Amino acid sequence: MIVVEVALVILLGVAAGAVAGLFGVGGGVIFVPTLTLVLGLGQLEAEATSLLAIIPVAALGSWRQTRAGTVRWRDATVMGLVSVGTAVAGALIADAAPERALRAGFAVLLVATAIQLVLRERRAGG
Repeated sequence: MIVVEVALVILLGVAAGAVAGLFGVGGGVIFVPTLTLVLGLGQLEAEATSLLAIIPVAALGSWRQTRAGTVRWRDATVMGLVSVGTAVAGALIADAAPERALRAGFAVLLVATAIQLVLRERRAGG
C-alpha cells in the first residue's frame, strides 16, 4: 500500500466513523462507494471489507448508546439473530452474482434510501 492509499483509507475510516456516529447509518454507505471509486476495489471486495471494518465502529457505538440508555435490547436482539442467517445467505448470493449486478443493486439501495429520507423529512415538515 502506498502512502497516498494509506492516507485515503485513514480518511475513509474517519469519515465513516463520523457519519455512523452522527446519523446512525452503517459505514457501508460511505465505505463501499469510496472503496470502489477511489481505491479501485471490486464491489464484492468493497462490501466484504466494509462488513469487517464496521465491527469496531458498531461495537463502540453500541457501547456508547447503551450507556446513554437508548438501546431497545429486545428489538436489537431479534434483529441481530435474524440478520445472522440472512447475512450468510446474502454473502452466498453476492459470491455467485456478477460484479455489475452487485454495483447496480447497491446503487438502487442508496437511491431508495435517499428518497425515503427526503420523503420522511418532508412529511415531518422540515
